[in-house]
Amino acid sequence: MSSTKNSADHPSVTSAAGKRRFLIRMVTVLIGGMVLDGYVLGIIGPVSGIMGEDLQLTAFWQGLIAAAALIGILIGSPIGGWASDKFGRKPIFMFDIGLFAIASGMQFFIDSPVWLVVVRLLMGIAIGTEYAVGWPLMAEFSPTHLRGRLMAAMGIAWYGGFMIAFLTGHLLVEYTDLGWNFILGTSTFIAVAIFLARLGMPESPRWLWSVGRKDEARALAAKYMPDDALDDVQHEDVRKGSFGMLFSKEYWRSTLFISGFWFCAVTPYFAIATFADSVLDQYGLAGGLAGGVGLSAIALAGVIVTFLLIEKIGRRALTVPPQWLCAVVLAVIGLWSGAPAVIVLILFLVFSFFNAGYNTLTNVYPGEVLPTEIRGIGTGFAAAVSRVGAGIGTFLLPISMENLGPGPTMLIAAGVAFVGAGLSQWLAPETKGKSLTEAAAGYAH
Repeated sequence: MSSTKNSADHPSVTSAAGKRRFLIRMVTVLIGGMVLDGYVLGIIGPVSGIMGEDLQLTAFWQGLIAAAALIGILIGSPIGGWASDKFGRKPIFMFDIGLFAIASGMQFFIDSPVWLVVVRLLMGIAIGTEYAVGWPLMAEFSPTHLRGRLMAAMGIAWYGGFMIAFLTGHLLVEYTDLGWNFILGTSTFIAVAIFLARLGMPESPRWLWSVGRKDEARALAAKYMPDDALDDVQHEDVRKGSFGMLFSKEYWRSTLFISGFWFCAVTPYFAIATFADSVLDQYGLAGGLAGGVGLSAIALAGVIVTFLLIEKIGRRALTVPPQWLCAVVLAVIGLWSGAPAVIVLILFLVFSFFNAGYNTLTNVYPGEVLPTEIRGIGTGFAAAVSRVGAGIGTFLLPISMENLGPGPTMLIAAGVAFVGAGLSQWLAPETKGKSLTEAAAGYAH
């Protein structure tokens, strides 16, 4: 029986309007996961002061608590990626949000730095798993002409979640008597809502095809995907993926690019954004709500601009030039020790805007340049590498600011950004307008 007949005659074939409704639902529940990620990492900043006083935290414990979720992502993303490639996207998709809800709820009851590190580590494992399964799912269900924008929308959600958390945290600290542990635990309400919304979501047809379950893949593609997507699904290879394939002659460039690019993009951002108050204060700027939310808001604007342009001017143009610019900006901040406060603030805002823009591409590239059988583990590996950088930056920034000072600290951040710019200049591909099969095949060497 031909694939056309199988799709047309299958009782689960859905109208175009029904497929659009499903796509909206899929995008919504995936975006929810990114809102949670940004929220969890953003909420720690506003409560760090009262939390530090209550728990008598040293700079070491402050850095470790802030970095715990990032360390969890380092653990969860490769494990989650491996599991999603082996067992399917759907079961892992539900597991990670369930784990997150439970761990987040535990924050209401903890009263020691050790338990806080443990709980946020578990939340990070859930977030890392979400990266490794959520982004491949978005790529695998998205129509080719919308894939870049839909993947970029997850970046909007991340920065939006970070900014919402920063604003919510400050307002709750300033105008309520709620404890720091309750404020951290507010992420539980979002997690439970997302868990309920994900019930009943289908498996990825592309994953089903890649493991040889072709009839199920055809049926689900006919029900949920655009009419022209089935043909591309049927071009998927039926082969077993492995971790070693990431470093094969065929895919090592893909692995090096997505991992190195992601590492260099997020390391300066996490370090600066997580401790925005203290960083701005070192430069004589008023920290608090205006400074922290200002950096987050301008970052969100950068993501939105990337979202609007990604399908018009392509991926590479939004990846390479902004990295060079951000590297120069950080170097100027580090070298110009006597710069007026307003100039330093403008430079930080410029960095936040453009860094957020190319950070959005770290959501897009992993799902596009790797084939289905290693898309999960590849995304998970790249996320793990990036969180090594983010964790190191977040952990070391307060120590570096205290011992080296702001100038050398910013120069270190500039060095990381220059490495990322050079790597992207060499390896960043253009995948605009290509199907997933074409994008992965075109980048293999």
